Amino acid sequence: MSPVINRRTVLTAALGAVAVSSTPLVTGMGATTAHATSEGDLYASNTNLYKALSGQEGIQYARRYKRHELFDNERSERFPYHRTTIMAMHGGGIEKGTSELCLGIAGYKPDTLEALFPGEPVYDYWMFEGLRLPGMGVGSNRELHVTAKHCDDHVAISMAASSLNLLSLHGCTAEQAGVRSGQDPKVVVVGGLNPAFKKLLHQELGAHYKTVDGDDFPDLAGVNPSNPCNRTMLGKGGQLELSTELRASFFDTDTLAGRPGSTNGEFKKFVGACRKAIARLEAGSDQVIL
Repeated sequence: MSPVINRRTVLTAALGAVAVSSTPLVTGMGATTAHATSEGDLYASNTNLYKALSGQEGIQYARRYKRHELFDNERSERFPYHRTTIMAMHGGGIEKGTSELCLGIAGYKPDTLEALFPGEPVYDYWMFEGLRLPGMGVGSNRELHVTAKHCDDHVAISMAASSLNLLSLHGCTAEQAGVRSGQDPKVVVVGGLNPAFKKLLHQELGAHYKTVDGDDFPDLAGVNPSNPCNRTMLGKGGQLELSTELRASFFDTDTLAGRPGSTNGEFKKFVGACRKAIARLEAGSDQVIL
């Protein structure tokens, strides 16, 4: 198995430093208004952000990914390959809860990376995370938002290009998803350029949650060809935009430090529904490479 790339040690040190300064661990920086377009982005691309924040990886932001080992040295046989990748492009404190959802749908417990669904498939994953905390004096996590169509992270793009399918997790507000005053704010917008994937996501998630179609919300639709969710081998993928309230319902402790270890039954129900949609998608006739 390939190694998990992370900066948990550095993040733990950063959390400790904030704790020592008596600054409370709150979600203020992780609860900022979701931003589904590039309007107001401070950085024009991931590369631009990495250069501007040189030396700050693991302190202000992190990249984590896992590509499962594949090996085929048989001349007369073909072996199974990983068809689907899960991504969270605005994880950590940017669009809270999406990092944990990314890991959960990929098949891992967010805190220990142990199997969340033992014996079931696991998927490749990639995420970008905002690690800024109150008291660090470096600005908000919102400033680390790079809209999906401007993502040029080499690992993210290569993983998308080598996958048949991609599911990308994002966060939005209930208002952005069309929820009116007095209505249940827990909603998920289903988007992407793969109509079959969208249909399956609507079916599986709709059995438990309110789903709306991204076609009705252009900023949340995930239909730009440059969006990594659509930069797959098939040129199409799936995207989910979850309202703040829906994401908050998945955790008993809704903070940057608390979310990984406090996922609840609603979390497992949501990621389980996504995994059912993926399994059904992978059974389709377009999922075979000759």
